[in-house]
Amino acid sequence: MAVSSTGAASRQREGRAWFGFREVGLDEKQGMVDRVFHQVATRYDLMNDLMSGGMHRLWKDAMVAWLGAPRRSAHGYSVLDVAGGTGDIAFRIASRSEGANVIVADINGEMLKVGRERAVRKGLADRVTFAECNAEKLAFPDNRFDAVTIAFGIRNVPRIPLALSEAFRVLKPGGRFLCLEFSTVDVAGLDRLYDLFSFNVIPALGEMVAGDRDSYSYLVESIRQFPNQARFAAMIADAGFSRVDYRNLSGGIAAIHSGWKL
Repeated sequence: MAVSSTGAASRQREGRAWFGFREVGLDEKQGMVDRVFHQVATRYDLMNDLMSGGMHRLWKDAMVAWLGAPRRSAHGYSVLDVAGGTGDIAFRIASRSEGANVIVADINGEMLKVGRERAVRKGLADRVTFAECNAEKLAFPDNRFDAVTIAFGIRNVPRIPLALSEAFRVLKPGGRFLCLEFSTVDVAGLDRLYDLFSFNVIPALGEMVAGDRDSYSYLVESIRQFPNQARFAAMIADAGFSRVDYRNLSGGIAAIHSGWKL
């Protein structure tokens, strides 16, 4: 039941959006998404383990490796990680790059609370900071960051084109945008197995492990509603990015998209 990016844009013009497989009011979606992540905040890493079979850790490593943050930088290296509340991407970047300063922006206070606690435990609180703000209206000036990243968050944004435009705005000229997201499987046979696992196993595990079947069902449905690799690349280009490219991971179960502000 996947919807095309064109169809999604049309519904947004009509004031409608997809919440999983349900069509809801565009202004309703953010609150509904917030409730899901309020429910799963303390189990977010477990949630990603369940949904990816633990592969999300390797995918995040691949994203940070492709970003290629400098190991050392005399002038510093500033990164904004959007929708990264628990800090997974930010901590990887800060650990790889001694000169990196990372701001994690997330609309959900519970997710940020988990991230701040993790930053203290990891000894990274001086280089990874947290800000509560909306991906559709980032509270930062133009041309502020060397890189903007987002992992497993863009599909939950009600107005994705607006979030992409904001990422473009806050990047410095020459800066880079990277997005890691569940995507469309492109290997024959794997797609059917993945559907069986997603729709039957993940919600059941969510109920058994976290006592929350509905949130996990939404997250599975949100993946199927997300534009495929080529359509999402076109959306990134439409936001003004150049040299847009993507890499499939695990047969397209996830993909990393890249774009530059040139």
